[in-house]
Amino acid sequence: MASKLYALLIGPPGAGKGTQAERIVDRYGVCHLATGDMLRAAIRQGTPLGRQVKEIMASGGLVSDEIVVNLIRDNLDTPECSKGFLLDGFPRTLEQAKKLDELLDQRKVKLDAALEFAIKDSVLIERIEGRLIHKASGRTYHTKFNPPKVPGKDDVTGEDLYKRPDDNAESLKKRLAAYHEKTAPLCDYYDKKGILHRIEADNAQATVWAKIQNIFDGCIKK
Repeated sequence: MASKLYALLIGPPGAGKGTQAERIVDRYGVCHLATGDMLRAAIRQGTPLGRQVKEIMASGGLVSDEIVVNLIRDNLDTPECSKGFLLDGFPRTLEQAKKLDELLDQRKVKLDAALEFAIKDSVLIERIEGRLIHKASGRTYHTKFNPPKVPGKDDVTGEDLYKRPDDNAESLKKRLAAYHEKTAPLCDYYDKKGILHRIEADNAQATVWAKIQNIFDGCIKK
C-alpha cells in the first residue's frame, strides 16, 4: 500500500479549494503547497530564494516559473512533506505543468490525482462576494455558505477576518477570463494522463469532501 499522496487542485477562484485543502491536509498528513503562502514564507524566513522573491515583488515584477518550481523543490525536502503534497495555485498554465513534470521526474515522483473543481461562473460571483479570510492562516469563510461562529472573527484564534479587495464581481470576471484561457486547459492535459477527477464544486461542502476522500483513499490503496 502506498503511504504517500501527491495531488493538485485545479479550479477558478472561489470554487472552494482552500476550504477542502484544510481537510485534505488534516486527513492525509500532506503538506499544502499554495503558491502565495510559499512565497510569503520564503520572504519571512529570509532564504536566498526569499530574498530574491522580495526584490522582485518590491520592484513590481512577476515571480518566474523557475523560482516557484525551486520553492516547491525546497519544500519537498522538508519533514512536513514527508507524506506527500497538495499543490494549490500551481501549475496555472500548460508550460508550468510541464516544468512541474520535469521536477517530479527528477525526483522519481508521480502525481496521483488532479482534482478539477467544476462550477459555473454565476455561482462563483455569489460565493466570492461573501468570502472572508483569516490572514495569518489562510482559513476561509463565507457570510452565507460557511459563516464563522462569531461574525467577522476567526473560529480558532478569534482574530479579525478580512475581505480581499479584489473579491468583487468586476475583478472576479477578469480573473475568471484568465482562468478559462490559461488554466482550464490543464484539465485536458491531466485527463490524458489518466489522473483527472472532476468534482461538482457547487454541491454542499460535505458532498464535495466525501467525493475527495473516495478519490484519495483509492489512490493510497493502489
